Amino acid sequence: MAQIRVGIGGWEFAPWRETFYPKDVPIRKQLEYASQQVTSIEINGTFYRTAKPEHFASWAEKTPDDFVFALKATRYATNRKVLAEAGESIERFINSGLSELGDKLGPILWQLANTKQFDPDDLEAFFKLLPARLGKRKLQHVLDARHDSFLNDDYLKLARKYKIATVITDSPKFPHFDAITGEFVYARLMDAHSDIPTGYTTPALKKWARQAQEWQQQAKSGQVYVYFINGAKERAPAAAQHLLGLL
Repeated sequence: MAQIRVGIGGWEFAPWRETFYPKDVPIRKQLEYASQQVTSIEINGTFYRTAKPEHFASWAEKTPDDFVFALKATRYATNRKVLAEAGESIERFINSGLSELGDKLGPILWQLANTKQFDPDDLEAFFKLLPARLGKRKLQHVLDARHDSFLNDDYLKLARKYKIATVITDSPKFPHFDAITGEFVYARLMDAHSDIPTGYTTPALKKWARQAQEWQQQAKSGQVYVYFINGAKERAPAAAQHLLGLL
């Protein structure tokens, strides 16, 4: 179904006890509360350590029926010199229990190291390793390319060939892509400011709302994911809620 989802990265962040969670929400209930305020959450912990099937099942159980998680794939698959050798790590991650999320399994984010340069042969070999399905479920893959060498037509053609989405970000630290390479759009907004209660000004958020609606019209699936990640992270939930209100 065509839709725009807006969310945050994870649900455990100490400053959110002051800026997001009500005092009467215990730590064990944070996911339930957060998932009722936004429409998606990007799980970053799976980048650092392998979750178990019971973890995925618990996350699915605690969230609304129409909620969706994005998952950051294991760093053991992406933080390597030769991506073509990541097959075993990819397989281990995909089979670690993702299927327990059921309909709540959204995009899988493959984040490359900041130093990883574009190598068309190596990257194509990596794309070939990414499974198209998990059981009967079609998988959505998105690449977070963080080196300026990816800003070229050869990369865009390769990503489109394999229908791999590319992270779009406003971070001043990473390359700015504006082309759609997959069937959906995935944005990670990282330029929030602590001195603004909503992280971004209202005019800036209105601009992102218009952009998300344009992406929705342009993407083949009509699906758009926007996450407020990093930057002034304590403001991320407020930014996400404000954007959802605008939409």
